[in-house]
Amino acid sequence: MKEPKEKDVKEKERQPLEKTMNQLLQMVAPGTAFRDGLENVLRAKTGALIVVGYSPEVMEVVDGGFSINCDFSPNYLYELAKMDGAIILNEDVKRILYANTQLIPDPAIPSSETGIRHRTAERVARQTGKLVVSISQRRNVITLYQGQLRYALKEMGVILTKANQAIQTLERYRVVFTQALTNLSALEFEEMVTMHEVAHVIQRAELVLRINNEINRYILELGNEGRLISMQKEDLVGSAEEETRLLLQDYVKEEGEGKVKEIQAAIRKLSSEELLDPAAIIRILGYPSLNSVVEEGLLPRGYRILSKIPRLPAIIIHNLVERFEALPRIVTASIDELDEVDGIGEVRARAIKEGLKRIQDQVFIDRQI
Repeated sequence: MKEPKEKDVKEKERQPLEKTMNQLLQMVAPGTAFRDGLENVLRAKTGALIVVGYSPEVMEVVDGGFSINCDFSPNYLYELAKMDGAIILNEDVKRILYANTQLIPDPAIPSSETGIRHRTAERVARQTGKLVVSISQRRNVITLYQGQLRYALKEMGVILTKANQAIQTLERYRVVFTQALTNLSALEFEEMVTMHEVAHVIQRAELVLRINNEINRYILELGNEGRLISMQKEDLVGSAEEETRLLLQDYVKEEGEGKVKEIQAAIRKLSSEELLDPAAIIRILGYPSLNSVVEEGLLPRGYRILSKIPRLPAIIIHNLVERFEALPRIVTASIDELDEVDGIGEVRARAIKEGLKRIQDQVFIDRQI
């Protein structure tokens, strides 16, 4: 039985952590009642230890305190935090269940923290799997713990600065990706595409999508303060994900929607160094080796270019590719030959011919700019 690669194991561990982190950031995002309560405690410098969720595992570590069982409000949280004990909330942070409780986690659970409050929070989070929030009395920091995850919330100004820097990076990446797509389109019409160009465009596309994911994290953490960043990001990213999918459909060795999704997942798993290696991209696309195909001419199937023709349904694009197999054959096909394809009449055949001609002319103009 083949042993899983260390990189694949790490990727499987990373994806659930990212999903959990995104959920946590949404829960404590600025503009939520929970975040307002945390900020009140932070400003008061009283410190706090808050467990979100009540379960048998939590009951095992809770000792003492008293039942509150009231609706959650930021002011209630602030007032209860003035006491020394921990506060227990329900799963959706709608109710305050207990206050002034003592948390006694298993001391054998390892912890890298030095302060008593943070060490307790980390151990409780690992033992129960619940979100535990520790607010430092002296350092003025809100730290989230859940399972093995630890994350210290940053100040709004710091996040905004990083988000704006990421937007500038995304803008540069998008310009490079757009130009790479234009160059590839021109080569497709000239029948001069090689695997090197294809790998280069896929690399640029993945860089755009990765910086997009990074900005998504900042937007979650900014909450209602991240609207402008979100609008800028959406404007810059545009249809990059769809363009990437169509690009893979054109050049993957084994055609099929399931295969394209598999390749997209494989590309996401690549490290930054591997992504910049054309051989890694080529192998994922299904070609045997770099030396045999990097300068070998390729014919695109035509999904990406055909999708630019207005009001051309996906089923018609599929029928065209199935009939002609490559974009150059579709471009040179006569109106009568196009008319023979299922779902295409004479009117649509003329529209396809004219649409391809307009796209070709525009591509050659854009390449000169």
